[in-house]
Amino acid sequence: MAFIVCVLVLTGAAYPQQSYDIVIRNGRVLDGTGSPWYRADVAIRGDSIVRIAKTIDEPAARVIDAAGAIVSPGFIDTHTHARRGLTETPTAANYVRQGVTTVIEGPDGSSPVPLGPFLAQMEALKKSVNIGAFIGQGSIRSAVIGSGDRKATPDEIAKMETLVEQGMRDGAFGLSTGLFYVPGTFTPTSEVIALAKVAGRFGGIHTSHQRDDAAKVLDSVRETIAIGEEGGLPTQVTHHKIIGTANWGRSVDTLRLIDEARARGVDVTSDQYPYTASSTSVSSALLPAWALEGGQQAQAARFKDPVTRERVLVDIMKMIRDERGGGDPKNVQFASCGFDPKLNGRTLADAIRQRGFEPTLERAAETTLWIVEQGGCQGIFHAMSEDDVVRIMQHPATMIASDGEVPSFGRGNPHPRSYGTFARVLGVYVRDKHVLTLEDAVRRMTSFPAARMGLHDRGVLRPGMKADVTIFDPARVRDLATFQAPHQYAEGFSFVLVNGQVVFEGADMTAARPGRVLYGPGKR
Repeated sequence: MAFIVCVLVLTGAAYPQQSYDIVIRNGRVLDGTGSPWYRADVAIRGDSIVRIAKTIDEPAARVIDAAGAIVSPGFIDTHTHARRGLTETPTAANYVRQGVTTVIEGPDGSSPVPLGPFLAQMEALKKSVNIGAFIGQGSIRSAVIGSGDRKATPDEIAKMETLVEQGMRDGAFGLSTGLFYVPGTFTPTSEVIALAKVAGRFGGIHTSHQRDDAAKVLDSVRETIAIGEEGGLPTQVTHHKIIGTANWGRSVDTLRLIDEARARGVDVTSDQYPYTASSTSVSSALLPAWALEGGQQAQAARFKDPVTRERVLVDIMKMIRDERGGGDPKNVQFASCGFDPKLNGRTLADAIRQRGFEPTLERAAETTLWIVEQGGCQGIFHAMSEDDVVRIMQHPATMIASDGEVPSFGRGNPHPRSYGTFARVLGVYVRDKHVLTLEDAVRRMTSFPAARMGLHDRGVLRPGMKADVTIFDPARVRDLATFQAPHQYAEGFSFVLVNGQVVFEGADMTAARPGRVLYGPGKR
């Protein structure tokens, strides 16, 4: 026995154990709470922060010199479409390179149903970021009753409630709605509330792409609030925006509605991306919902009927003139057109001219419908006001979220929000325009979304929290992605760590893939 003890002692002496795996030194710690930064070192062991102190001199397997840069929690994006590309690009470099360490999927009422197999697929995927998901009301409704414009029967509502419960038990963070989209747009508020109550019983939240961000935006905010108030769960206006020049300035009223609701005890918040253009499919943005009911065959039959086609064209003209078209065909830009990639990055006005016509409103409607008939495109719609963007951003109940995806680098012409959202807030709206303080901006990207999602072990730099960390220079951070050249990574970030491992260093992604699936309250 004595011999064994002696061997162990000698072995320990020959190979001294490191106190820490990583120590980040010489940084300005911005802990994510909104408090001012302070100078300190941060020690990490395994996947967690274990110590923060003015000076940490104990040995570490690796020392990272922050060189006076900001050391903050990794950013948490509560509204992404990451499943579009994460399997193909598991590094999610567009997000990591702007400091994002966690992405949440399944917004706008759209998610895999059931959710469990998707999350199992994400568990098996070696990825650089953490990922979680919502369960989508629109996808559930489609699975139960299709895309028809009708009320659900009591039996169908019961089936949908069961699917929400299954989604929450599988690990959803809550229920997302896309009441702007088919089939969500055909859903009565009472039906949404019934499903929201199920998510609420499991501790979930509700987040909504509202029915309308244009002329009926106030009614839409009231509905989002009502879903939370009557459903008994927190509720969120996601990608809060005001569409259409005639509606600019109404953020004053939408924010007043949020304040009034919060004053009477409703837990309502919002999120936002820092751009004056939105992005969705051309058909969803510019065609009336009634024309899209029933799927592609039903749509094709409507478009072939001369009387119905004329009705569709009249409504398209209204959409271009008053809503997402921004009043001019040049304000509609194509992000991705599968039937004709040469249109990527071009505008609706360009497409009209390509067909040999002048870009009048009538020709714009005809060309839009022709594009939908060819298979459609993803679009970018320049129809928002900078004043509304700033006003919404400054509201204390607003957090930052991209509404982006994981694009294949160089493919298509996606909205630059996928590459630049968080860097743009820090560079343009903090440093250049002084819309937010640095401390508050980081809070809106870290502890605020973490608290909203119930991620109690992330979003703040504190011993015992998971070591999702980003290091950046606030004087250099900037977004490079533009609407004309979106495939450009953000600058100013030197290190990003996920679960205690370095996934980005200097100018390159590393080989580490420590990302995890994060589960909502029903699974936890």
